[in-house]
Amino acid sequence: MSASAAKRTATIERRTGETDVRLSLTLEGSGAGTRETGVGFLDHMLDLLARHGRIDLDVKVSGDLQTGAHHTAEDTAIVLGQALDEALGQRSGIVRYGSATVPMDEARASCAVDISGRPFTAFDAQLPPGSTGGFEHELTEEFFRALANAAKLTLHLRVQAGSNAHHMIEAAFKAFARALRQAVAIDPSESGVPSTKGTLTA
Repeated sequence: MSASAAKRTATIERRTGETDVRLSLTLEGSGAGTRETGVGFLDHMLDLLARHGRIDLDVKVSGDLQTGAHHTAEDTAIVLGQALDEALGQRSGIVRYGSATVPMDEARASCAVDISGRPFTAFDAQLPPGSTGGFEHELTEEFFRALANAAKLTLHLRVQAGSNAHHMIEAAFKAFARALRQAVAIDPSESGVPSTKGTLTA
């Protein structure tokens, strides 16, 4: 089956003393699936990621929310990154790069992604302190850093404007989703791995 015809999917389960995460995704999707992490705002952000990334995504998490959302957010991101890594396989035929700038009312975020095989995150956002829907705002950076490390992405994400934390974080998730959607897309003119070294997995 050709790369363009194959469904790129992955299912990952990860259990620790802090969380139990079960996640399935399909890169060729429409945003279908359910997201149940126990953290309402994180569920909402995963909904946005799936819809704007055109990824079918099912997430079920149980965790130690009595200590806060940190472990749930980070471990969900780790498993999401692992699933992306697995679904992408050898990265043959992908576009590799993606970028997007997304406004959300007064907020604006820009994201650039390289499916490079080299984990790196540059995150720049002046988020107001506090939490929204059980999600501490500083967890935004932790989420994207854990995701990029597990998926082996080079990720540059900047919230350029905004005063409302909900809008700023939402713009960041949407910008990432749109950039990722471009990067994972199949390039019909690319017959192999888009790298002069011949691999994007390490």
